[in-house]
Amino acid sequence: MNSRTSSTSQPITIRRAVARDAKRLTRLVRGSGAYEGKYASAVAGYRVGPDYIEAHRTFVAVGTGEQGGRVLGFYSLVLAPPELDLLFVADDVQGRGIGRLLVAHMQSEARAAGIDRLKVVSHLPAEDFYHRVGAVRTGTAFANPPAVPWDRPEFEFRIPAG
Repeated sequence: MNSRTSSTSQPITIRRAVARDAKRLTRLVRGSGAYEGKYASAVAGYRVGPDYIEAHRTFVAVGTGEQGGRVLGFYSLVLAPPELDLLFVADDVQGRGIGRLLVAHMQSEARAAGIDRLKVVSHLPAEDFYHRVGAVRTGTAFANPPAVPWDRPEFEFRIPAG
C-alpha cells in the first residue's frame, strides 16, 4: 500500500521513513497544536532521531502536487510488544483523511508482520480519532510525571487476518 488519495484529492504517498526525515518528524511532533499549553511538557525536548527511525517501522505520508513532497504525517509501529508508538498529522491538513490512511497502512504492516492486536496509548485530544478509526478502549495508562502528569486512554487495534 504505497499510494492513496485523501479527501483533498491530492495524491498521498506513504513510504518508509529514512534518516534524513528525522528533523522533519521531530518538528511535526514538537509543533503539534494538540500538545500546546498544559500538554507541552509531553513533547518538550522530544526527538525522533535516525536511530529511532532505524529501530522501528516508521512511515511518512508525503503529499505530491501542490504539497511539493511535504511530509504531512507519520506513524511508528513497534513490533515487540506490538504498539502504535507515534501517529502525527500536520495541524494544517488534519481532517482530510491522512490519519485514516496512516492507520490503514499501519494495519496492513501489522498484518504482514503477523500481529493480530496492538496497543495505543492515546493523547487525550486524539481519543475520538482512535474511536473513529476502529480502536477499542481497553483501559488507562496512568500519569508518569513530570513529562506526562495526566492519565491517558489506552486502546487496542484488532487486526483482522488478510
